[in-house]
Amino acid sequence: MSTAAVAADVPAPRRSQQASPRPLRVVPPPASDPTTSRSASSAAVPSPVVAPRRRPRIEGASTDRLPVRGCSGESLGREVHPEPTLRLTRRGRMLLTAVSVLVFGAAILVLGLRVAGVLEPGPRFTHTVPVQVAPGQTLWSIAEDTNPTVDPATVVEKIADLNKLATPADILPGQTLRIPVAG
Repeated sequence: MSTAAVAADVPAPRRSQQASPRPLRVVPPPASDPTTSRSASSAAVPSPVVAPRRRPRIEGASTDRLPVRGCSGESLGREVHPEPTLRLTRRGRMLLTAVSVLVFGAAILVLGLRVAGVLEPGPRFTHTVPVQVAPGQTLWSIAEDTNPTVDPATVVEKIADLNKLATPADILPGQTLRIPVAG
């Protein structure tokens, strides 16, 4: 059997994973020019041209650069676990929406009732009593004396409404005022 026949039956050898040295290419010297005064002996010996080396290609490897972060687990080779994400089903989204609407509606209802005065109606004044103003007495002191368990500001406001007073300073010593009393 001839070597050509044997070579035909043998599969071609695979390239090795490591880079093999490339053969040097020799550039022939330039042709001598009769017009130049240089002699053949003084001609410089041409240097071989060497192709730049390439890194060996590894199969299955990515050529993308890895991100570099200072002191992170990725750059130190540690395994970094991503944060778990919450995934809701359709039923879960509907339930979350319903609960949100209920909470929001309840908050609006409570605030609305509070503004309207239904939740905190304030004191109920059942009757009025006549009080004569003494020298140095104010509406605030009268309110504290007649209704000790009620906020004096509320009572002063009610006294001013009942007696048609423009300001609390409109009272005079000896004047008789109708004072509401909480029952």
